[in-house]
Amino acid sequence: MDELLIRHARVEEMPFLISLAAEEGWNPGFEDGIAFYAADPMGFFIAEKGGEKVGCISAVAYGANYGFLGFYIIKAPYRHQGFGLRLWQHALKYLEKRCVGLDGVVAQQENYKKSGFKFYYRNIRFEGVCGGSMPSMVVPLEAVSFDAIAEYDSKVFGVNRELFLKKWLHMNNALTLAVVDGQELLGYGVIRKCLKGCKVGPLFANNAEIAEELFLGLSATAGKAPLFWDVPEINLAAVEMAKKRGMAKVFETARMYSKEPPIHLQASVFGVTSFELG
Repeated sequence: MDELLIRHARVEEMPFLISLAAEEGWNPGFEDGIAFYAADPMGFFIAEKGGEKVGCISAVAYGANYGFLGFYIIKAPYRHQGFGLRLWQHALKYLEKRCVGLDGVVAQQENYKKSGFKFYYRNIRFEGVCGGSMPSMVVPLEAVSFDAIAEYDSKVFGVNRELFLKKWLHMNNALTLAVVDGQELLGYGVIRKCLKGCKVGPLFANNAEIAEELFLGLSATAGKAPLFWDVPEINLAAVEMAKKRGMAKVFETARMYSKEPPIHLQASVFGVTSFELG
């Protein structure tokens, strides 16, 4: 019997991971794989059995102290054979000694708790058709230096992720907007085209007023396409914004950590970047 082989995914194999995510209904963006891979090229794994790809997982290391798990998927015909556990153990070993975060689907949350992960809050995916017009307060990506965005992002997210942002902010079919006061960046957000409609993320802002201006600007670019927005449930202002625009909850995850997460500005997170990379 062929042994299960777990190996690093090559960048040209990222469409395999994206396709499995699409089959699960997670609605990835068209160029997510390129930006994800840039975050940590050694952090994506494929499981093979008899030469066939049967599953995947990502374990992205953000420096020496923090990592994030995602893409934890076994193809349906190969489930309940222990392959998932092997992938899980391999990923955790790669992120050894780090605080590990994840966004767990409802069906797996109890299993994650058994592995020592602690529930922190829910992330809610809202869907709606918002449209609207571009507010005067927002400016395009070109009006802000990359260094300013990277510095702001690291304070809100909790760790530096410049390698990821260099790709994420410049994807085709994506748009980044910001709000500034003189030389000070007050918030920024990204919208990108996905297999279905468009998705907002991240949406980071100093306060709800700035976040709303950014959301209005981003949603204006989506027109009548379905718009998806992943919101931390503990950000009550963001939840209220989504409901006020008639957006409906379509999915949820549990944000869980294996240890105390890095110091970050949770109150400034109005939209999660992605369920795969945090």
